[in-house]
Amino acid sequence: MEVLTRPPSGWPALVLNADFRPLSYYPLSIWPWQEVVKAVWQERVDVVSVYDKVVRSPSMELQLPSVISLKTYVDQDRSPAFTRFNVFLRDGFACQYCGGACASASELTFDHVIPRSRGGRTTWENIVAACGPCNLRKGGRTPQQASMPLLTRPQQPNAWQLQDAGRRFPPHYLHQSWLDYLYWDIELEP
Repeated sequence: MEVLTRPPSGWPALVLNADFRPLSYYPLSIWPWQEVVKAVWQERVDVVSVYDKVVRSPSMELQLPSVISLKTYVDQDRSPAFTRFNVFLRDGFACQYCGGACASASELTFDHVIPRSRGGRTTWENIVAACGPCNLRKGGRTPQQASMPLLTRPQQPNAWQLQDAGRRFPPHYLHQSWLDYLYWDIELEP
């Protein structure tokens, strides 16, 4: 991971909740500068840190924010949506049969632990990430019938568990002004 001292391309701002925690880690909660300027003008956010770049209109001048915080707290205790991405994030983007980490989410598939043909439902507790070869090998059988034990038992994560899982996948770059608000083990290069 690279820590940038110059602003990243597009001048994005890190978005923090009203408690100064990021709204999400994966994907990292950043907004494009245009959305940030609009939110500042509408007084929906507080500016925490700024870049050295100024934008001007006929009636105002604004230093581009690099970190903003919402004025209204967004509840993080709500149940996360059941989506393909969230299942893969819960499972660490790894096959739950062989443990193989896939290079991208497009290489992973959904697998019904109890196959749909046997009454299995599409729920947090019955879906796991599986690589294509393992999914094909298991077919319409249960893990026991296929002699393919699961590495972890699937369960519905809460929002905090998904946030924690997201911390395992830091972005390729971070701006220096963001570091005080993000919690990764970052080794800074000299």
